[in-house]
Amino acid sequence: MSLLSENMEPCVILNKVTELDGYGGFQNKWARGAEFQAAIVYNTSLEAKVAEKSGVKDLYTVTTRKNNYLEYHDVFQRESDGQIFRVTSDSKDNRTPKGAGLNMRQVSAEEYILPDGQITGS
Repeated sequence: MSLLSENMEPCVILNKVTELDGYGGFQNKWARGAEFQAAIVYNTSLEAKVAEKSGVKDLYTVTTRKNNYLEYHDVFQRESDGQIFRVTSDSKDNRTPKGAGLNMRQVSAEEYILPDGQITGS
């Protein structure tokens, strides 16, 4: 078992679902989607610290397997503590080459609070 595998923990994609509210409007809810494994590490680089001073939220580096494609602004939840993250980069930009022995992709993410609704199917 690799060090990367040992640090991966269960996560789940949260999908935004818009429903009619019965009064001519709509409401947003969040539904649990696909489950995946990820290693989530708080970014302590100098660039992250400078960005934090400028008002940027806490930044994280999220490492998944190559077959887990996270897109910009995807929202997911870490199962162990319920922390929610929003992806702030695109995993197609940062993956290991096809011939490499490592099976991983990386994205940056921020802590996130769901703007509306609650998670259904939990």
